[in-house]
Amino acid sequence: MRGVFSVKLFNVLLGMGILFALWEGLVLSGRYPPALLPPPEKVLRGFQEIGENGALFRHAIVTLKRFFIGYFASSATAIVLGLFFGWLTKLWDVVEPVVQVLRPISPVAWYPFIVLWFGIGDVPATVVIFMAGFFPVLLSTVAAIRLIDPIYLKVARNFGIKQPFLMIKIVFPAIFPNIITGLHLALGAAWIFMVAGEMLGTQSGLGFLIIDSRNGFRTDLVVCSMITIGLLGLALDKAIVLFERWVNRVWGLGPSPEIRRS
Repeated sequence: MRGVFSVKLFNVLLGMGILFALWEGLVLSGRYPPALLPPPEKVLRGFQEIGENGALFRHAIVTLKRFFIGYFASSATAIVLGLFFGWLTKLWDVVEPVVQVLRPISPVAWYPFIVLWFGIGDVPATVVIFMAGFFPVLLSTVAAIRLIDPIYLKVARNFGIKQPFLMIKIVFPAIFPNIITGLHLALGAAWIFMVAGEMLGTQSGLGFLIIDSRNGFRTDLVVCSMITIGLLGLALDKAIVLFERWVNRVWGLGPSPEIRRS
């Protein structure tokens, strides 16, 4: 295990080293002035600046708060509706065309209406996150129920298991790996649109920090915000993996795909 961890750490450091080398190479080429492409050392000083004055921490906390509210609300709602529609196939046949029409519409396209309905502040950005994360989880849950092995349901009926225990004890554990896939996809989409939502109508958060830094011609702080968004997104994705491992261990579903690969 320690050897696997060392290899992974080496790969991460190697990848980051290559990225910084390419970045420094572009800066040294002189093709882009520092105002357009700040060098790594300037970005590090920017990190120090917004770290010491607390701006980075404040904006990151606000962003995470909005994200957790929107993401968890959308995931919980989508899982419940997905179980409902997946079980009632005839009802889903009626609802699916509406879902497929609404799904490709970017949450940002709804922003004028969201502002009119909810006003300015935290709520519009949270609603954008909710909309971005909703459809991946809903569709993955519905598809998972439709693909569930009928033998599970036959065995459950033979043992006299009825609703709601059939859904809780049999169906949900069986489709959990597919739901996790949807949660991964939803997390990526919600995190991306979270930044867009904060850029449009808020006075705080990492998305706002990018716009505010751009308006002040501080491209080094723009890059600082971008790096922070990337690192937090990576941490959130790893948190989903840890959650999957914990559920698999509790339910005895076996190791997650990432564990098997390692």
